[in-house]
Order: sequence, then C-alpha cells, then structure tokens
Amino acid sequence: MSEMITAELVDLEIDRSAGTKEAAARALAERMVALGRVTDLDGFLADVAAREAQMPTGLDGGIGIPHCRSTHVTEPTLAFGRSADGIDFGAPDGPADLIFLIAAPAGADDAHLTILSSLARQLMDAEFTTALRAAEDAETAADLIRGNERAGGEQAARSAAEDPTDPQPEDDPAPAEPFRIVAVTSCPTGIAHTYMAAESLENAAREAGVELVVETQGSAGFTRLDPAAIATADAVIFAHDVPVRDKDRFAGKPTVDVGVKAGISRPAALIAEVREKAARGEITSGAGAKASPVDDAGESGDGYGTKLRKWLMSGVSYMVPFVAAGGLLIALGFAIGGWKIDKAPSVAEHFVWTDTTSWAALLFQIGGLAFAFLVPVLAGYIAYGMADRPGLVPGFVGGSVAVTINAGFLGGLAAGLIAGAVVMGIQRVKIPAVLRGIMPVVVIPLISSAIVGFLMFLVIGKPIASLQSALTDWLEGLTGANAIILGVILGLMMCFDLGGPLNKVAYAFAVGGLANPTEGSLKVMAAVMAAGMVPPLAMALATTVRGRLFTKTERENGKAAWFLGASFITEGAIPFAAADPLRVIPASMAGGAVTGALSMAFGCTLRAPHGGIFVVPLIGQPLLYLVAIAAGVGVSTVAVILLKGARKTPPSENAVTAEEAVTEKRVATAAV
Repeated sequence: MSEMITAELVDLEIDRSAGTKEAAARALAERMVALGRVTDLDGFLADVAAREAQMPTGLDGGIGIPHCRSTHVTEPTLAFGRSADGIDFGAPDGPADLIFLIAAPAGADDAHLTILSSLARQLMDAEFTTALRAAEDAETAADLIRGNERAGGEQAARSAAEDPTDPQPEDDPAPAEPFRIVAVTSCPTGIAHTYMAAESLENAAREAGVELVVETQGSAGFTRLDPAAIATADAVIFAHDVPVRDKDRFAGKPTVDVGVKAGISRPAALIAEVREKAARGEITSGAGAKASPVDDAGESGDGYGTKLRKWLMSGVSYMVPFVAAGGLLIALGFAIGGWKIDKAPSVAEHFVWTDTTSWAALLFQIGGLAFAFLVPVLAGYIAYGMADRPGLVPGFVGGSVAVTINAGFLGGLAAGLIAGAVVMGIQRVKIPAVLRGIMPVVVIPLISSAIVGFLMFLVIGKPIASLQSALTDWLEGLTGANAIILGVILGLMMCFDLGGPLNKVAYAFAVGGLANPTEGSLKVMAAVMAAGMVPPLAMALATTVRGRLFTKTERENGKAAWFLGASFITEGAIPFAAADPLRVIPASMAGGAVTGALSMAFGCTLRAPHGGIFVVPLIGQPLLYLVAIAAGVGVSTVAVILLKGARKTPPSENAVTAEEAVTEKRVATAAV
C-alpha cells in the first residue's frame, strides 16, 4: 500500500476544482497522470465512467469509491479526495465527502489487488473514516490509508485480547448450536464492492450471533469455501452483480439472492430474511451457474415489468446463437444451391462429394437442425431465468410442444413463462428436509413437465397457434404505406437505446419471424439489421468529416465504429450517446427510421439474423439494401453534425492536428 498512495495523490480540498463526480474523478486522475501512474487521462476517465454506469459507487456513510481496471494504468494506484460540501456518487444517504479513486492495470497481479481489497474492508470501519475526516494534511491522510498510524493501536488491542494472564471465565454449559450462513460476494470489477459487502456481512453476523463465512469472488481470484462449511450451513446469501461461479455447490439451501450493494447497505436485513426462509423450510435450487442475463433477473427490488423483461431477454440471449448459426447456414445453402435446395433429399442418404448441390444441401440441412432448437431454447431459458436449473426441463418440453402444434415464437414465449411460474410455485411448497436433495433433479422436473405439457397441448397451445398464424398472415400481407410505417417504427426502436431493451424487443420480433420464414418476416429481419447498422456508421463518418466537433477519445472510438457498424453491432455508438445523448440519440433515430422505411419499401429480404455487410450476398435486393443503409447513415451524420455545431461550447479536448484537418477536408469534399 505504501507504493500505491503518496501525499501527492491526496487532495483535502477537492471542492476547489470539483462539484460533480466526473469533475472529482478528473481532479484525482490528473494527480495520477502527473506521477506517471496513468498514461491517457481521457481514456482512463472513460473506463471509470463505464464502471460507474454499471452501478453507482456511492456508499452509505459519505463514501464515494469510483474504480476501474484500465489499460491506461501503469501500476495499481489510489488517490484520495475530501469534500466539505459533499459530491453525489449515488448513495442512498446523500453526497460523499470521502472520495477514493482506485486505478488498477488491466492485468494487475493478485498481490496488489488483495491490498486494494483490504482498503475496501477498512472503509467499513467507522474509526478509520472518522480519522480521515479529521486529518489536517495530505501526509497524515496518506499515512492513515497506508495503515501506519493504526497498526500500533490495533496490535496493542490484539495483545490485550490475547493476554494469558487475564482471568478466564468458568466453564459455562454448552451453548446452543449457532445458525450458520455461507455467503458469496462479487462485483463487475472485483476490487471494492466485493470486499465491502463481505466485511459488512461479517460485521452484521457477529452482532446477530450468527456464524458466517464469505467467499469473495474478486479480481484477486477466490478461495473456494470448504465443502464441509457449505454442507453444514443452514442458509446461503448471494450478494453479487456478476454470475456466481460454481453455484450448484449451494443447491438445496434457503437462499437470499441480491445485488452486491444490498450486502453493503443492509446486511442485517439479509441475514434476518434468510433466517426466516430457513424457519419456513423455503429453499432455492441454487444449482447451475447463471449467465449474466439470467443472473440479475428478478432481484427483490425490481417491479414485475422489469422482471418480465429480464426473463424474456434471458431466453432471447440464449436463442440468438442458434438463430445466427442456423440462419447463416440456411442462407448459404440457398446462395449455393438455389431456392429449390429445400427439396433436396437427406444428405445422410444421398451425398455426392463433387456436387455443389450436395454441399449446399448439407449446409441447409445442418442449419435447419440448428434452427429447430430456436423455440425450445427460448422457452427453456426463459424458465431458467425465472426458476434456475429446474426450469430447464419443463421449459424445453413446453417449447417442443409449441413447435409440434405450430404455435411458433409466441408459443415459446408462453411456454417459458408458464414453466418458470410452475417451478417457482412448486419451490414455495414447504417440504421435509429429507426430500430437499431430490427436489431439483427429480420431483420438480417431473411434476412441472407434466403440468406444462398438459397446458400447452390441451389448454392454451391452440389459441396461441391461431394467434401466431394471424401474425404471420399480417406480415405476409404488408405492402405499401403499412410496410413503410412498420419499417419506421422498427428503425426508431433499433436506434433509441442502441442495444438496450427496446432495441432487443425489435430484434427479438424480427428473429422470431425466422422460425417460420415468410416473405413478410424476411423483410422485417432485413429492415431491423439495416437500421441497427446506422448509428455506429454515422458516428464513424461524422468523426471523420467533422472531427473538430468531437473529443480526441471520440475520434479514436470513431475508427472502431466503422467495423462495429458494418458488423451490425449497434452498441458501437454507445460511447458517443453516453457523452452527448441529447444530440446523438435523436440523430441516430432519424437515420434509423429512414433506413427502416426504405428497406421495407424496396422489398429487401434477409434470412440471416446477423452479419452486417458480410451477408450482403445473401440479401434479397442487395444493391437497394446498401442504398437504404447509406441514406440512413447520411441523414444521421448530417443531423449529428448540425446539432453538435449549434452548441455554444466546443468539446474540451477538440484540438485537431494539421494532418487531421487535411484529411477531414478531403473526406468532406468526397462526401459532397
């Protein structure tokens, strides 16, 4: 720690240069740059802002702890600032007066990260924070953080506690068996919140007379909990914002599953909640490590609408790889073998090594098999997002039934939600402890599969199949103005949140149509992909044509945006939207609407759900498709340049070199 913070990295009057969290981070980061600890100020601050966007770093007690791992950091560094007025870092109890900026290299070694994690634990100590608030100079504050002025007192306290001359109490009757909890804490960067949550839970457990052991899954790695400790535990607490590794170790235990900040801010409430669950005999499967879209689905603070969106998006996220692989293989089969390739005999029975038609049939049939998993996977992982691993079996069964009765994409959505709800209902039933071990792997899958199969076959499956058929007929009949209006709507949705929930809804709608492809559904897929390519391509072009309107970091991001946009990765425009949402997002939506409308008007079709310009040969009306994209990119580029040019204050780092100015002029002339 002595090398990580020095007096030069301490600012006890940060209010003089900072009134916002961004300004505070910049003021402290500038000190790191002055010492050579950070090589690119703006690049580092962009990494700090990206971490802050994931979750506010303000903590109860007047503490702000912005932090990140960055390629712009040369060695692990800590800077400290103190604010008399307080700076808002998003903590529930108000502004922070103690600000710690932690910078770790992208490849920091375990020893340094362990030291940084020890600081995170110190912040939960009231004496430590009180001493920092009273420090009169930078050197004193740095010594406190390094632990120089606390070590002696702590050692004395330990010696007194361990003095063998102290009178020993007489033997008391054997105490009652303590309530045992095992916990796991983790956060996206694994530097601060992970260890703060662990310390907070441990402190609350001591006060409650509970025996608690924590596994911190941080950047410095993690030591697995002793299997014996897990086996004897009465309950489990997960306080995490990233997937818990090897989560199936905790199967069959009463569980509280929350975000990592809950572990810091309300540990006593979490302990009380899990004890109540144990008293009721309520268990959570806990089996199976969750993937990111599943892992945060259904947190206790979420409303039903938010939970529903997360459940649906978890299913879509697992479905997309099947759609991408299957769709591209089918499209390649059509491109090589022509539109009659779907009539070819099975390649298992007839395959000629020298015949291109046989190879086309092989690609088509492999793609068809991959595509056949689309609806079952969608349903299975919606149920998984709701109820964890026991939801997989009834979800897949319900999805397969949906395929059998031609209920399609809508049937898969319904089957997944029903399966998850059935499993969650079964999990709430109080059962004898002796049966808990077989519940997740035998009883729950058996009963839930029977119920879901019955409902899908005999109750709701056929009405959903009729609705799916009506939707297919509607898409097939879209022509003229109706098709253009749909294209505008889809274009606006794709560009509104640049990869967020609304974007994913539009994409899921298009991908769902590929399960039973028709001319109308193929047009929708084409319009969605075209519109999604517009924002990053437009930002790339704008930074090239009018670089002086953008910061140096944005100009660098613009270079990468060319490839991201061409690959249909809409998220490539997020750095621009995050920095200037009121100009970038409206401009992106305008171009997306134009592209979506033109794609539908031109009758462009697409069988592949992804690929960008790399699947242009597989697109119906490819030249007109490129015209639609170019038109939208042009509209967005002009709009963002006009909007940015109208602002009174230019970007703070808008210096353009002479070479860049010449390049900009040439590109602008060529564009005209």
